[in-house]
Amino acid sequence: QVQLVESGGGLVQAGGSLRLSCAASGRTFSSYAMHWFRQAPGQEREFVAAINWSGSSTYYADSVKGRFTISRDNAKNTVYLQMNSLKPEDTAVYYCAAIRSVIAPRAPREYDYWGQGTQVTVSS
Repeated sequence: QVQLVESGGGLVQAGGSLRLSCAASGRTFSSYAMHWFRQAPGQEREFVAAINWSGSSTYYADSVKGRFTISRDNAKNTVYLQMNSLKPEDTAVYYCAAIRSVIAPRAPREYDYWGQGTQVTVSS
């Protein structure tokens, strides 16, 4: 069993930065690839970024490539999402999710664990 808790969201002006964290409980964190999704009001949950179990491979949505960076620290059971050059369209609830061995995005129902989400609001 893995429990995921996101933090680091908040209100930021366009062009600013935030770093989200996703802390995992359980001894099997390093067995999972970790993904970030986001969901804006009235929209479907959208893939943002992914990282494999070791941190050696990453994958990004085109909309965030070059602005967001995903990383992980298995010793701390934590995955991060550094978000730079934020835009108002990045406003959403951001979720982390765990899935075994896959960094290509999957349908939300295929993920093993989800966090509760953290709100990111970017003002213009």
